[in-house]
Amino acid sequence: MTSFLNAVRISAMAGTLMLAPSLVSAETITLWTLNFSSQAANDAFQKIADDFAAANPGSKVEIVTRGTDDHKTALRVAAGSDKGPDIYFSWAGLGLGGEYIKAGLSLPLDKYYAEYKWDDELIPAALSFSKIYPGGRQGVPSSFKGEAIYYNKALFAKAGITELPKNYDELVADAEKLKAAGIPAITFGGTVNWHVMRLMDVILESKCGAEKHDALMDMKLDWSTEACAVESFAELDKWSKNYILSPFMGIDNAQSFNLFVAGRAAMVLEGDWLVQQLSEAGNLDDYDIFPFPTGTNRLYGFAEYNYVSTKSKNPDLAAKFLDYFISTPVQQEVLGKFSPTSINKNVVYKDLRPLDQKWVDIFNTYSQVYMNGDQAFPLDVTTEYFRVINEVASGNMAPAEAAKQLQTFIGNRG
Repeated sequence: MTSFLNAVRISAMAGTLMLAPSLVSAETITLWTLNFSSQAANDAFQKIADDFAAANPGSKVEIVTRGTDDHKTALRVAAGSDKGPDIYFSWAGLGLGGEYIKAGLSLPLDKYYAEYKWDDELIPAALSFSKIYPGGRQGVPSSFKGEAIYYNKALFAKAGITELPKNYDELVADAEKLKAAGIPAITFGGTVNWHVMRLMDVILESKCGAEKHDALMDMKLDWSTEACAVESFAELDKWSKNYILSPFMGIDNAQSFNLFVAGRAAMVLEGDWLVQQLSEAGNLDDYDIFPFPTGTNRLYGFAEYNYVSTKSKNPDLAAKFLDYFISTPVQQEVLGKFSPTSINKNVVYKDLRPLDQKWVDIFNTYSQVYMNGDQAFPLDVTTEYFRVINEVASGNMAPAEAAKQLQTFIGNRG
């Protein structure tokens, strides 16, 4: 797999400008986003930028890609300085996306929503996150992601698993079957905090149910006295000791993926984006998917957004690029490159790969979503959430103590 590790300048000019050089003023916008694991996604993004520049002579789009943690750091630096990108990628929700909005990095886009009629073109579930902040509409959806269990069909068969689990207890029973067959049930990368967090999130949904899970994330319930919260940390401890491919705290998510592809573990908890990544790394027929069986009839997932920065000297061109990016023709052309589904409600689905079709079916089945903890929590609480999860997963903290310390932190926020 190839990913962009450095800044990449993408530009294209259509025609020749018959103006004196002193009168020609090239308009450049800079977009900060993440490295793509999929080369097809890299190529698709480059083509979008090329085509936009060709359709807007005199314009340039400079795309800067970074790893997840480096991207977050760069945005925090930009929020505290007088320089930054014109457009930046982040997640939706009060946590990750909300951090930069509170820091004043995101420009309200109400006038552009009205001008370009984005509400008429994008799916309501994805759009809903733009309305949750005070002070106006923030950001434009770039994707809506679901997360589920991918599993190696041959390893399931080797362990004697003939039916998919219908609930959490059945999933744990299947993990035991895999363990008995000498197969690690699942793989995670512990050096990136958010990877193991996914397991904690889905366990919370399974053990607490939708209402209590939401109340815990909204910090309206006491983590230290709510039995299901303590039980969830205990389940995380059990998975860490018995079912996760070890050692996992010293590897990252990319290494975890490689171990899964190599057949070292039976499952991964990943998003719909993994279909393309798997297709580039091996044979898609070797794998299948199922939503984590929480019993709540909600899908684990999140929205990703592109935000116009308050540092932009040309927000009109930035908004024009975002309008081009989400337009029906462009989204139709790149369907399957970034995700099997699109945030544009006018996109037509056809000739999908079986795993992509499964994701479409999943999205059509679930009308409710519970989001990742690092997007549900404010940033400071997310950091503490990461810490106690890592301590439990490493075997350094008892489940009850983890719940107590998280609640103490929440209670001391003022």
